[in-house]
Amino acid sequence: MTKTVELAAQLALADLHSALADPALESMNFLNEVAGRYPEALSLAAGRPYEEYFDLAAVPRYLARYERYLAEERGLTADQVRRTVLQYGRTKGIIHDLVARNLAVDEGIEVDPEAVVVTVGCQEAMFLVLRALRTDERDVLLAVTPTYVGLTGAARLVDLPVRAVRGGPAGVDLAALAREIRAARAEGLRPRACYLLADNSNPSGVTLDLAARRALLELAEQEDLLLLEDNPYGLFSAERLPTLKALDTARRVVYLGSFAKTGLPGARVGYLVADQTVAAPDGSTGLLADELAKLKSMLTVNTSPIAQAVIAGKLLEHDCSLLRANEREIARYRENLAVLLAALGAAFPAGADGADGSGVSWNVPAGGFFLVVTVPFAVDDALLERSAREHGLLFTPMRHFDDTPEAATQLRLSVSLLTAPQVEEGVRRLRALVAAQAGGGRPPQA
Repeated sequence: MTKTVELAAQLALADLHSALADPALESMNFLNEVAGRYPEALSLAAGRPYEEYFDLAAVPRYLARYERYLAEERGLTADQVRRTVLQYGRTKGIIHDLVARNLAVDEGIEVDPEAVVVTVGCQEAMFLVLRALRTDERDVLLAVTPTYVGLTGAARLVDLPVRAVRGGPAGVDLAALAREIRAARAEGLRPRACYLLADNSNPSGVTLDLAARRALLELAEQEDLLLLEDNPYGLFSAERLPTLKALDTARRVVYLGSFAKTGLPGARVGYLVADQTVAAPDGSTGLLADELAKLKSMLTVNTSPIAQAVIAGKLLEHDCSLLRANEREIARYRENLAVLLAALGAAFPAGADGADGSGVSWNVPAGGFFLVVTVPFAVDDALLERSAREHGLLFTPMRHFDDTPEAATQLRLSVSLLTAPQVEEGVRRLRALVAAQAGGGRPPQA
């Protein structure tokens, strides 16, 4: 018999979107692959919520609570309740009223529920905003460095170049931001917005103080610039400051939110608040949220109503306060951060400035999941793999977030996923890695 061999179609990477060759799109996959190859390694890399408090039995309870809300408070019939939860839903979301209530309760943000779009995680919220802002090759996005890699990836997908703005210890260098805005305009470009996390930033852990927040809003007004405020970690500060959006009287801030850290990560529910007005050619005006919903209708159609209902039930069960809903988690993260800082201090005495001779130093965040450690050697993906294999420790090289020379010798540690004893053990393993890299074979003496 003659065997017929069919040739499969083959595509050239060069003929696909250029973003597919961008290292930013490989970061998350690579980090997950390393974790998968070394499942016994302690992960001070993952920015995932603590899992001990996950409760599958709570999911049907949350669903039932939202059903009661629809029936008793919204006055829906049984058929309407069933349709709301199980049928295709409204593109802007079905829990926008509760999201707005939560923002008022926990953040002091008063917003029209119609300015809220409920999204498939915060990643979709970023994509929608960037897609709308990118109109032609003149448009650029400013981003405070180091920058969350998901933002960088989303910008690449919509062909929106990102120009870095120095962050620094204060969270944002306002003079550098002003210079970057003016330099871009001098080149004939249009800076559309500046992205940042004002609270417990990912990856640096840095928080802007109140004076810096007010000054940033003033600069945005002077320069006619939007601010994209991403705030997944604000609940986890020891001292909570008003968000940029809460201080925003001129509607300069598009607020990006998520229930991944505070609600339920598996629900994949995020949201955006876009209360800016948009003028149409005929002189009519509407909300930016409505324009973004048009994009969402062609991207994901709507966010899963069942997932939204679960998040809504959790909100309702705690009077729309995620601060109340996360009391155990907030205590856990604060304890873990304190343990991490104490363990670093014990492993590398005077390490806050590297004066112990190890060359190891770190910053001291006010809360959140992350801090950055500086070491006297290069930190790259090869070192991460060696650390996982030889020392049973995972971390995140800062090169995934920042391409400055400083980032080449830095790593991010996360405290969210482990217990306090595991955090201490993780620092012991980091100490062994530092000693091995120094070539001495022994850890630094405490």
